[in-house]
Amino acid sequence: MKKIIYLVPALSLAGCTSQQVEEKPNVIVILADDLGFGDVSAYGSTTIHTPNIDSLARGGVCFTNGYATSATSTPSRYALMTGMYPWKNKDAKILPGDAPLIINESQYTLPKMMRECGYVTGAIGKWHLGMGNGNVNWNETVKPGAKEIGFDYSCLIAATNDRVPTVYVENGDVVGRDPSDPIEVSYEQNFEGEPTAISNPEMLKMQWAHGHNNSIVNGIPRIGYMKGGKKARWKDEDMADYFVDKVKNFITEHRDSSFFLYYGLHEPHVPRAPHQRFVGKTTMGPRGDAIVEADWCVGELLTYLKKEGLLEKTLIIFSSDNGPVLNDGYKDGAPELAGKHAPAGGLRGGKYSLFDGGTHIPLFVYWKGKIQPVKSDALVCQMDLLASLGSMVGATLPDGLDSRNYLNAFMGTELKARENLIIEAQGRLGYRSGDWIMMPPYKGSQRNLTGNELGNLGEYGLFNVKADRTQQQNMAAQQPELLDSLKQNFFA
Repeated sequence: MKKIIYLVPALSLAGCTSQQVEEKPNVIVILADDLGFGDVSAYGSTTIHTPNIDSLARGGVCFTNGYATSATSTPSRYALMTGMYPWKNKDAKILPGDAPLIINESQYTLPKMMRECGYVTGAIGKWHLGMGNGNVNWNETVKPGAKEIGFDYSCLIAATNDRVPTVYVENGDVVGRDPSDPIEVSYEQNFEGEPTAISNPEMLKMQWAHGHNNSIVNGIPRIGYMKGGKKARWKDEDMADYFVDKVKNFITEHRDSSFFLYYGLHEPHVPRAPHQRFVGKTTMGPRGDAIVEADWCVGELLTYLKKEGLLEKTLIIFSSDNGPVLNDGYKDGAPELAGKHAPAGGLRGGKYSLFDGGTHIPLFVYWKGKIQPVKSDALVCQMDLLASLGSMVGATLPDGLDSRNYLNAFMGTELKARENLIIEAQGRLGYRSGDWIMMPPYKGSQRNLTGNELGNLGEYGLFNVKADRTQQQNMAAQQPELLDSLKQNFFA
């Protein structure tokens, strides 16, 4: 396996050159949560309709080979922010809500790069990269956090919407915190007298399936225990509107500046509790309705940019942190109501999986009037956004990044990019080279509690994902020379 090196490039090595590109647009990165390749109708799904997301795909570059580095949230976001493979950082794994920040404050990051090149930077929505130093006091300003890695403004949820603390954190401070009702959080044991899904099932409006039976907030059982902060706790059904308003406020405040905005959607991650106006919009229950809500969020953003006269001045990148999952801990009917809907779009596996459905995700790049619509088969990765946007804004990058400059591919003027990419699923690595994916032998369960295949084949897997999208034909025995070549490159 590749030698793992913990590399933290010094910030002083980088900067923004005086050479200017012809035009520096505003940049917005929208990252959905657990949205699969088949969950957007732009890729041909007829079971769900996402017209606003589709407008980005049909009006810009629609990638058919867009990848996250990882099949789970935290490592995928780490790669996006740092331009580094997450498996080089032992802490880049699914984090609890009280985990410390896993990006070193001295590390080079995407928001630091954009800020150095004259951009006001903002992060709104889901975070899941850790906050604080490992002993968080949620009743004081929490740091280090988004500010320390380059964001001028932030309004975030610390981890996932199924984990405590269930509060918004704006610029390091819990929104609505009350000194008379201090917040306490634990992932080890409950606080005396606090109800849980086990002790007080009558309080639940959503039933848990596995792993989500601790503290109850808004009638929904969570992972982890929380006490206090009653006035600060979010209402899940209002989360989309809350963050949309924050996005609009950020755009208005900085409409006369160049801005970079990271917008982390919480949909369709569990618990799926869309606003009432979206309930029943699909036949697929809360998961389908949550996807429609996510599409509405994108539509609100596009409409607001147009209203502010900024649509033609803004580059928009839309993607997802990893592949899809149906049963991820709550009994919301997602597996039963899916019907003919294929969340991974025919790809094998999904979230948590080393199969292609774990990291092969929706990816669209849109810039009205500047990017011509094109469907691209170029192999690109979210990790490459740092170097590619750096090329656009004239940044000088430090040595040692895994991010590569494929700006022309992201702009749709070239239809080739990466030759190869290392993919990761909960510490297990695979290798895509051209049209081939090699999966080393891993022992362990074939599926986890979600029902998703994990890709533990027990032997080498070799799949041509152009000829065999569903990865049903293991060609390792028929292609020994190719397998040996890929092994050499992978283990080099």
